Amino acid sequence: MRNSKEIIRESLAYAREQRGRSWWHLISTLSLVLALGVTICVFSSWLILLPASIVLGLTLVRMFIIYHDFQHGTILKRSKVAKALLTVYGILVLNPPSIWSRSHEHHHRNVGKIYGSSIGSYPVMTIAAWERAGRWQRIGYIFQRHPLTIALGYVTIFLYGMCIRSFLVNRRQHADSAIAVVLHLTIVVLLAVFSPWLLLFLVLVPMTVACGLGAYLFYAQHNFPQVKIMESKDWSYLTAALESSSYMRMGAVMRWFTGNIGYHHVHHVNAKIPFYRLPEAMAGIPELEPRSSTSLSPRQIWKCLRLRFWDDSRGCMTV
Repeated sequence: MRNSKEIIRESLAYAREQRGRSWWHLISTLSLVLALGVTICVFSSWLILLPASIVLGLTLVRMFIIYHDFQHGTILKRSKVAKALLTVYGILVLNPPSIWSRSHEHHHRNVGKIYGSSIGSYPVMTIAAWERAGRWQRIGYIFQRHPLTIALGYVTIFLYGMCIRSFLVNRRQHADSAIAVVLHLTIVVLLAVFSPWLLLFLVLVPMTVACGLGAYLFYAQHNFPQVKIMESKDWSYLTAALESSSYMRMGAVMRWFTGNIGYHHVHHVNAKIPFYRLPEAMAGIPELEPRSSTSLSPRQIWKCLRLRFWDDSRGCMTV
């Protein structure tokens, strides 16, 4: 295997945006979001509304990947139109730019570390740390990693964690978090009064699907059976990218809805590779061939969700 500088240098060839493709992905995805929203507003049969609502939730996940790449400065950099559109998107889906940028940048710098990686990610505790922890520390740890917390990410992670909590911690820095909460609750209240049906299918179902899937994807990207967790003294950027970040196998449909985020180890090697070039980069650089993988099958989801602690003695996650 070549050294990290050589691999990262080769990845630069894929870290070049194809501007036309970026605009196509943004416009086509946003158009689908709007078309599904109009469908939900026009039709009244739940046989149409429920599938449209679920697909809208999945499409919001794809929009998030586009938003995520824009926040990295990977696509559509310096475009005022893209910034306006994606800032509105981030606020509407309870993922305001200020907290996302701060927490996600920290995450990229610290992924795979036993300490310091919990900001912008799920905490990982060693068995020894669990034995020393007090009652409330244990409760907090269990709550943050619990499958219900992930499934109900709409409320637990996005509404509370990304917006309410971030604003309470730093009101000046995260004013957009307050805007997101006020705007979202205003929409919810107005729809609850004037159109509960629209509230259900235009907001509650899509946001539950989008936030639940998004929360799980982010969990499984760094909490899978073969993950490697390191002390800061043993940590290296490339090792963390390749061994602390997962490759998630998906079919073509789910790869589209999730914007290739299953190639997460490649993204951590070089965050400037556009999401639509991640498969190309993995195929072109031999060292990026995944050493392990997971998937969205019930069996693999269960294997990821049952993980609890890092076992220093065995060098693996344990239940």
